Amino acid sequence: MSNVSGIIKSIQDIMRKDVGVDGDAQRISQLVWMFFLKIYDDREAEVEMLEDDYQSPLPEDLRWRHWAADSEGITGDGLSDFINLQLFPALKTELIITTTSTKEADIEQAKRGLVIHNIFEDAYNYMKSGTLIRQVINKISEIDFNNSQDRHTFGNIYEQILKDLQSAGNAGEFYTPRAVTQFIVNRVDPQLDESVLDPACGTGGFLACTIDHKRERYVKNSKDETVLVGSIHGVEKKALPHMLCTTNMILHGIDTPTQIEHDNMLSRRAYKDYGEKDRVNVIVTNPPFGGQEEDGVENQFPATMRTRETADLFMALVIKLLKHNGRAAVVLPDGFLFGEGMKTRLKERLLNECNLHTIVRLPNGVFNPYTGIKTNILFFTKKSEAEAPATQHVWYYEHPYPDGVVSYNKTKPMRFEEFATECVWWGDEADGFKSRVGTEQAW
Repeated sequence: MSNVSGIIKSIQDIMRKDVGVDGDAQRISQLVWMFFLKIYDDREAEVEMLEDDYQSPLPEDLRWRHWAADSEGITGDGLSDFINLQLFPALKTELIITTTSTKEADIEQAKRGLVIHNIFEDAYNYMKSGTLIRQVINKISEIDFNNSQDRHTFGNIYEQILKDLQSAGNAGEFYTPRAVTQFIVNRVDPQLDESVLDPACGTGGFLACTIDHKRERYVKNSKDETVLVGSIHGVEKKALPHMLCTTNMILHGIDTPTQIEHDNMLSRRAYKDYGEKDRVNVIVTNPPFGGQEEDGVENQFPATMRTRETADLFMALVIKLLKHNGRAAVVLPDGFLFGEGMKTRLKERLLNECNLHTIVRLPNGVFNPYTGIKTNILFFTKKSEAEAPATQHVWYYEHPYPDGVVSYNKTKPMRFEEFATECVWWGDEADGFKSRVGTEQAW
């Protein structure tokens, strides 16, 4: 077992010496594509032992084991030229990503090719020194992603990398603390065969949590695992979070995560064109708020719903994309609860079409140090027209700070255990939450 955290620190120290890498966002982007290729190669090595007919989507000379694994291998200008002139052009444009073949092996190979193509479509080699690149590669090669201990440790470090990305600053986008994603998935409780969507999936926190939840509770055999893999769906418009999310899914045992799409849910088609086939059982998401979409995106929506506020557009889409009796939990700022105009119309629609049964009000600082905006989690279930208005009563639960805590920060983040009281109080939607009682926190 390797010292994973020490290796990551060494890599970051090496990268800081390279004149081409400017700031956290570029360093993380560089780290991720390099780690992706090593993780992918380790996974391929494992699959090759299990499947006789496995076909790699990568030409032999582009596989990590061929050009990177030998610590005494190509370095200096030769390595830089190989990456910039051979590796990147091939991964961006030359992989087989579609096939007319009906053979299962060919179809799987094309799917794998598509995953790699999507990762590298907007990736970039920022490092200028081939000698420093070789040093980074040799450090990465020390981690064995088929070793469960290494993989687990890297998973925790990966979580820290995702947090670090936020301090690089992104418009309206915030890393959702693991405590919040765990609580939401725990309460929504996606069943094994239920389709789960995060339409603004970022780095994949909700989806990773959903995979863990289903595995722990419902997966009993390989057939169940196949059902689980097919049930996860995410869409992310920005290249770096998409790359991070895809890698996150592979770390969570989804070897070919073609269902993590690099796209914008708000602009990919008109609101009216989303139909029954697009609907899902469960939506869990923390859409970017405070950010604004590019010009014209709001024109994909009916006139009464048009706004430049990203979170509101996502909320309209979430309501539309839920199946009958589908469940959702969405993180939204106070502005949604108390805003007027289009927000009022959207809330009317929400209360009419869905049973908005619970709003958990989170304390200030959950998203520190990225934003001090006060946030809420809205839990609701889609109902039929015959059941309108679907919402009869909304419960509010004010989540308090734990004893002795006055605010959250990087070193003292929110913990899942803090939600234990809510979980006990929660009750069952099937009986109208009749076990719930009002308290100082709940009304």
